[in-house]
Amino acid sequence: MIIEDFSSLSANFSVKKAEEKKYQKKVLARKGHKRMTSLYSIKGIAILDQDGNRILAKVYLAKVYRYYDDKVFPSAKEQKAFEKSLFQKTCKANAEIILLDGMICVYRSNVDLFFYVMGDADENELILVSALNCLYDSVSLVLRKNVEKKALIDDMDIAMLIIDEICDNGVLLETEPQAVVSRCALRTDELTFGDQSISQVGMSVRMS
Repeated sequence: MIIEDFSSLSANFSVKKAEEKKYQKKVLARKGHKRMTSLYSIKGIAILDQDGNRILAKVYLAKVYRYYDDKVFPSAKEQKAFEKSLFQKTCKANAEIILLDGMICVYRSNVDLFFYVMGDADENELILVSALNCLYDSVSLVLRKNVEKKALIDDMDIAMLIIDEICDNGVLLETEPQAVVSRCALRTDELTFGDQSISQVGMSVRMS
């Protein structure tokens, strides 16, 4: 009898919630409110090593900040604290997605590198996965599938260009690795030979 009463209450509650949602939609429709999908789908991008330390931030600290939403991660201290927590929860996990501190984080790893793309909790995870796969595959192309810490550090500047081509202040620009790498090669060609680093010159040779 108690179970039947509980089931009845649960069913009534579900009906009331459904009716409430319908009413809210009608009110919003009358007021002309429409839910807009934001272009700023990416809140953060990070590449960490096997100890959870940032790879890119060691050299290009100022530039890395642009890949974070300042409202979500207002300071470097908060960014690093989030990254440490994220790494601890994902370094030994088999899943490819996690919800942490109200953020959806998709990730993948190879050898001693961990790639992360972050978005709001209500963001479409397929968008984040597309950005993540493009990032990983683009880096893999540049490093000739040798996706390891040492190789990435040797081509650090190219990795920064890759992120620039994929994401601009949270807006996903490109999801095709070949297109990203091709544009990175063009951007390095715009520099004079004296202004290019060793890795940039090497990339120009590989892409020619």
